[in-house]
Amino acid sequence: MPDPVVITRPAAQAAPLAERLTALGHDAVLFPLLEIQPLPDQSALRAALADMSGVALVAFVSPNAIDAACALRSEWPRAVTLAVMGEGSRAALARHGLTAANATIVSPANTERTDSQTLLETLDLEMLRGKRALIVRGESGRELLGDALRAAGMEVTQVAAYRRSIPPFDPARKRELARLLACDSRWIITSSEALRGLLDMARALDGDQSVVSLQQKSLIVPHVRIEESARALGFRSVTLTGSGDEALIAALQSRP
Repeated sequence: MPDPVVITRPAAQAAPLAERLTALGHDAVLFPLLEIQPLPDQSALRAALADMSGVALVAFVSPNAIDAACALRSEWPRAVTLAVMGEGSRAALARHGLTAANATIVSPANTERTDSQTLLETLDLEMLRGKRALIVRGESGRELLGDALRAAGMEVTQVAAYRRSIPPFDPARKRELARLLACDSRWIITSSEALRGLLDMARALDGDQSVVSLQQKSLIVPHVRIEESARALGFRSVTLTGSGDEALIAALQSRP
């Protein structure tokens, strides 16, 4: 049996990658580190999506934001630019039928740093001056994008589309983490927040011993900011792949 490849994305996003890895002969294990839940009250999101008058830019901070928004609105005016952070979000748009053939989509050119800063470098901020922007995001997150668009002269509305939480560390999860720490597992980490949560779980499992065991595992990460976080948290074997499943799979396949 090959060494486990642990996919830590939220469950809904992890399944397609797990299927591809299994087909390639990997032992893909789902161990979600974040849960994505719909908001009990979606009235604010529904209202924001219903009124697109004057909106020139809709920025989605994650695939979760895209899924939540597209569940309420299936068609988007071609004149509205849809801004996303990386290849995972482009794939999410495509799942909802939105591609370059029927929508105006922009994303960072640098696939190793797909974040608000590199997205801002891609946008034509001068052309957007004086127009409306809608940012679809979780209940919490960085304010960089909204602040920068306001500074560029845009009228910005931010609307929450979902909430994130750390899954309960119940007995079944404790047994699974202990099993994964006891073998030569490799971990796909797609969130710095999730990685910190994983360290907390290891500490709760068996104190410093489990933390050290986790820090010795190989991590595969799609973003330089996650790589920086991982190294600051004591991980030494960190492979940076860039954005998208293809890059993650290529990194796994290249291991001797």
